[in-house]
Amino acid sequence: MKIYVDADASPVQEEVIEIASEFNLQVVMVKNFSHFSHDKHASHVKTIYVDKGSDAADFEIIKRAKSGDIVITQDYGLASLCLGKGCFVLHHKGFQYTNKNIDRLLSSRHASAVARRGGQRTKGPKPYTNEDREKFKRLLIQLIKETGFF
Repeated sequence: MKIYVDADASPVQEEVIEIASEFNLQVVMVKNFSHFSHDKHASHVKTIYVDKGSDAADFEIIKRAKSGDIVITQDYGLASLCLGKGCFVLHHKGFQYTNKNIDRLLSSRHASAVARRGGQRTKGPKPYTNEDREKFKRLLIQLIKETGFF
């Protein structure tokens, strides 16, 4: 099992690295070159840089992720594709994407996009809180323990 992080805008990169280390799991951070960093990570962390295209990181994750891997993303489209491959998919706000909730999430995203194209203003995401961070960490640990891949 590997943990893939759609890392361009992920606020939980350090938490994922720390938790993965505790369970001896490989982490793959996928980001575009505009987020390039010379920072070195632990040996269980690999960073893959992709072109700046809007979906380049998503396509790289889809290409690499396998059934049973964990994917962390806030992108509902990527989440849907990863679910189709048999991956476990988490949002950094501390909820798991499932086959039961993905259609509703995609429909909501579509309705907001239609409204914006029609000139309406839509709400952005709520600010990320420490409570969200703790909820995410608990969910990731619980998922790793439930899958038994450590």
